[in-house]
Amino acid sequence: MYTIFVVSIIIIIVVLLLAVITTSKAYSFKHTVDPLDDNPYLNDKDHTNEEEEKQ
Repeated sequence: MYTIFVVSIIIIIVVLLLAVITTSKAYSFKHTVDPLDDNPYLNDKDHTNEEEEKQ
């Protein structure tokens, strides 16, 4: 009875620890955004239209 309880507590602690480590790494990940000039999916035509609308 006590063996099952101890093993269960150890498993819970390990899972909680792994969840905290994973979340911590996810929040510290640096996301970057490519500038519009480097975007291969943006057509030159679309890019010039946006510049004309700004003026």
